[in-house]
Amino acid sequence: MKTKPKIILPTEVEDTQINAGITADPDNPEWSTGDFQQAMPAKQFFDAKTYENLVALKRKPGERGPQKTAVKERITIRLSPEVVSRFRATGPGWQTRVDDALVDWLSAHSPDELKI
Repeated sequence: MKTKPKIILPTEVEDTQINAGITADPDNPEWSTGDFQQAMPAKQFFDAKTYENLVALKRKPGERGPQKTAVKERITIRLSPEVVSRFRATGPGWQTRVDDALVDWLSAHSPDELKI
């Protein structure tokens, strides 16, 4: 059973130093009650197109952003136990190494050679 991480609260001295830093930051002052009362949802503040673009940028927790390279396709494939065990024995990233091995094979061969 996993245990929750222990939260270590700052000491009184550390808390005072943190609050002093917040107070001294002219670019990002701590919000007052009045600031909170004047705040409005982004949907009301931005024009419709800007808001739509902002929403499109938002990702859910664990969701990946745009890929820098071509995205791999998720498939189900059956491989012999000896192939799987040999690649798994190489540690994390073994599925990428299977893909690399297949790409390497395709650079010198054609799938047509294997017609059954």
